[in-house]
Amino acid sequence: MAFLCQRDSYAREFVTTVVSCQPAELQTDGSNGKKEALSGFHVVLEDTLLFPEGGGQPDDHGTINDISVLRVTRRGAQADHFTQTPLAPGSQVQVQVDWERRFDHMQQHSGQHLITAVADSLFGLKTTSWELGRLRSVIELDSPSVTAEQVATIEQSVNEKIRDRLPVSVQELSLDDPEVEKVRGRGLPDDHAGPIRVVTIEGVDSNMCCGTHVNNLSDLQVIKILGTEKGKKNKTNLIFLAGNRVLKWMERSHGTEKALTTLLKCGAEDHVEAVKKLQNSSKLLQKNNLNLLRDLAVHIAHCLRNSPDWGGVVVLHRKEGDSEFMNIIANEIGSEETLLFLTVGDEKGAGLFLLAGPAEAVETLGPRVAEVLEGKGAGKKGRFQGKATKMSRRAEVQALLQDYVSTQSAEE
Repeated sequence: MAFLCQRDSYAREFVTTVVSCQPAELQTDGSNGKKEALSGFHVVLEDTLLFPEGGGQPDDHGTINDISVLRVTRRGAQADHFTQTPLAPGSQVQVQVDWERRFDHMQQHSGQHLITAVADSLFGLKTTSWELGRLRSVIELDSPSVTAEQVATIEQSVNEKIRDRLPVSVQELSLDDPEVEKVRGRGLPDDHAGPIRVVTIEGVDSNMCCGTHVNNLSDLQVIKILGTEKGKKNKTNLIFLAGNRVLKWMERSHGTEKALTTLLKCGAEDHVEAVKKLQNSSKLLQKNNLNLLRDLAVHIAHCLRNSPDWGGVVVLHRKEGDSEFMNIIANEIGSEETLLFLTVGDEKGAGLFLLAGPAEAVETLGPRVAEVLEGKGAGKKGRFQGKATKMSRRAEVQALLQDYVSTQSAEE
């Protein structure tokens, strides 16, 4: 038996009866990125308006008696509705669907059928899978490449068919119906029960499908193919938007265009050239800045070397700088008897560090310095450098180094 959501995809609410309600758990993505188990109930209804996930299409959102349904999954011929509130078996309930989400899924799914049929008809590009994503949808085509000209031709053809207002119909066929052999499809689930559901775009395509669809291509409004990406195993992913998603994409794009016009102080047609000029200027400034930083590193090295405090442990911190900056200082100084502890970055936050000096001392102290700064590093030949998360503990490192030097001096 097909669910009401499949028999009438445009229905938004209806009344049905609770068949069963059993304790259940739902695996959800927690705030820390790990899976979390949510306790609740699996509610089974005599019929449902909420589509259970399947056929590349996510499940519907909605409510049962104003109780939120967090997930809908198919189990054989029935649908499990996950709620956090129990519902009494035998009671009548009102089911409402999140219409904005439902209609969006109808547009994307019918759009996929249309693109798949046209790509196959025009260029023999077979669809091997598809995904209805939150922001965009992806059709996997069984071809290592799809040209820009092919993409443009497919987009033009599907939009012509939308303007032709072609009807989309749904029919149910028994498994032994000879018509089934004429229908496109990628097989049935192992637990499929009941008749086969066939979605037909008049004069274009007939396809086995369990999803929700528009009843006329005009409800798709428009399809925009955003381009292609390299897929898995010699396949190509075609990315598209249908219906309201195209309008939202245009709204976002227009907002970005207006913001860039204000920032770049030029019209949209000049944005690319303006950004190229900024990139070139930025590269030149970075190059000049790097040269100045190198000159500064050499100057600092000479100052440190000639300082009356030279010897034992020498410490230097700068907010600006990088690994190259520190290594230039170490190279210029060429310290073999002195422990040189250099750091760059936020004084109390994260940054980079370098310890240079006698090889044996650096090999011993380097890992301990990284530990104190709560960072990681590696080294060889009298150098140990890495990243730190607690630059605020530099004084502890300095004390550690001075204790080491004092101990070595006492032993000598």
